[in-house]
Amino acid sequence: MNNKITPSVETQNEAMKIAKATQKPGQTKEQTKLIAQGIEKGIAQYKKQLKEKSRQADKAQKRRRKEKLRSQSLNETAQIEEKVNIDTHLKLSSRFVVTPWILLAVSWVGFIMYIAQ
Repeated sequence: MNNKITPSVETQNEAMKIAKATQKPGQTKEQTKLIAQGIEKGIAQYKKQLKEKSRQADKAQKRRRKEKLRSQSLNETAQIEEKVNIDTHLKLSSRFVVTPWILLAVSWVGFIMYIAQ
């Protein structure tokens, strides 16, 4: 990556305006130019920091959004599994409630057939 920061024309003009506005009596044009270059670098660095902060905020927002979607899908999956478990449990429990009565009826039929012989 290129670490050299090249300020835009607008930034250069703004820096020169600021440097001229703060110019002291007896200051040479070269000194004013150097001050303007320093201001340009400061502005460029500030803009770079703003971009980085914005990028980090976007990444954090994207991470939160992904995490929210992931937790929602996990909750939905858990709810579906819970419904399936409840349905399965109800089916099994109703089958287990009917089974003893069927066994009782079969045993009585078998007992009556045994006595009838």
